Amino acid sequence: MMRSFCLLSFMALKISAFTPGHTSHTSTARQAGQLRMSTSNQQEVSRRSLFHNTASAIAVIASTSAAITTFPLESQARLEAVDRPDLLPKEAGLNVIQVEKFLTTGQAKRMDSMLSKLEADTGFRLRVLCQSYPNTPGTAIKNYWDLGKEGQKDDKYIVLVVDQFGGKGNVLNFNVGEGMKLNLPNVFWTRLQAKYGTTFYVKENGIDFAITNAVESVVTCLRSTDQFCMNVPDQGASMKSLGF
Repeated sequence: MMRSFCLLSFMALKISAFTPGHTSHTSTARQAGQLRMSTSNQQEVSRRSLFHNTASAIAVIASTSAAITTFPLESQARLEAVDRPDLLPKEAGLNVIQVEKFLTTGQAKRMDSMLSKLEADTGFRLRVLCQSYPNTPGTAIKNYWDLGKEGQKDDKYIVLVVDQFGGKGNVLNFNVGEGMKLNLPNVFWTRLQAKYGTTFYVKENGIDFAITNAVESVVTCLRSTDQFCMNVPDQGASMKSLGF
């Protein structure tokens, strides 16, 4: 009974596995017996928590790896596909589109210039779409940027879709062309999301820094000698490494 009560209390109140259970003060012997029972329960709860957390982490990584290889929104069963060309900018050829303004005007212009230089110097195309679903161009973005079309030979592209989804998920979502996967494998994107895209990071640093740091990390990797990364570069990239 005491063991069941402790486990039910842990699940209902989310008490730490290291919080001691309630003990009676009627006798020293009874205190000692309950302490042993509490320690045993704590160890079992700790083991169960470890197993649950590990399983959850594996599931998150697996789902993330699958998500970054397909075009955003179409691949998410819980969201209906959107096709809103009216939300595209009138100006052609922008690398950074902000339906939802996460970046300042200066940040967006600097990033657009950096991505134009990256494409001119390396052939790699990196695009950024800031949105707030369902307020998004959706599939119309493929025609604007000429990306992801059937039979297309130029598949060295990356699309970063930034969406907070009500503050409930990772804000960085990547669509990676087949021609990029030898340069930046799935593990790189998983680590990049985990470093800069979490709700905690955004809350502490701002979504503009999350976007800027993520983009600069990708640019630094693609401008490196090997044009390859598995790990996210350290912050503080030099202007030279970014193409300036």
